[in-house]
Amino acid sequence: TNLAVDDAALADLLSEQAGHKVQIRHSVSGERRQWLEMAQANALLALRRQAGLQAGQTLRRDALRAALALPDLQRIECFDISHTMGEATVASCVVYDELEIRPQEYRRFNIGDITPGDDYAAMRQALQRRYQKLPAGEGKRPDLILIDGGAGQLGIAVEVMTDLGLTDIALVGVAKGVERKPGMEQLLRPGAEKPLQLPPDSPALHLIQQVRDEAHRFAISGHRARRGKARTASSLEEIEGIGEKRRRNLLTHFGGLKGVQQANVEELKRVEGISPSLAKKIYNHLH
Repeated sequence: TNLAVDDAALADLLSEQAGHKVQIRHSVSGERRQWLEMAQANALLALRRQAGLQAGQTLRRDALRAALALPDLQRIECFDISHTMGEATVASCVVYDELEIRPQEYRRFNIGDITPGDDYAAMRQALQRRYQKLPAGEGKRPDLILIDGGAGQLGIAVEVMTDLGLTDIALVGVAKGVERKPGMEQLLRPGAEKPLQLPPDSPALHLIQQVRDEAHRFAISGHRARRGKARTASSLEEIEGIGEKRRRNLLTHFGGLKGVQQANVEELKRVEGISPSLAKKIYNHLH
């Protein structure tokens, strides 16, 4: 019967996942029946929990669509910029689509060739790199783009999207309120006379905060990683006689800058390309 075929296919799949033979039985008793009932109860709870989460996200999404008077709202992309005094600037783009955060679609942009600390130029570069191929049909078109920043950042976004011919995509700047507290965010929209401020308990605002906070987290983690690599490179390359190849040999041999810092002169001498005199120079520079 079809049921038997389905059972056989399911049993094969479960056996492959478990690494041993799995049998499917429809009639069990005693302790096995108790385990079966417990598994069914847990599965039902998980299903209800997932359904509840999805219902909550649907409420948030629909509330935001209504608040912004959008005809449709499925895909949201949010941008943030992170740097330390202009060093190692990174822009993040996170994606929310079909009621879920989509980490596999996130993108980071290492920003270069700008005046250090120029957030407007950084945002311009990130948006251009993200959407420059969209007019040709490459990539997914968002229904809403959130910009973590004020009127200036939003203005840059409007310029970029206008230049690309993508004026049909909704843009909203998410600015911190006067007191810079969560729940006080102001939503800036192109052409609007005044910001839109949603109640702190608004489901629409909660969705914006969820996506904005994720963009912030993703930008910061990318910035810290880039800054760490830059500082690792510069701290070794400041030493006369250490070029890219020797720096790479040192980091590979010791597993990173911390390992190099912990090494003594004898250990440093064992690295390919490091002479006794250079080993002493490295040790003295790092201590």
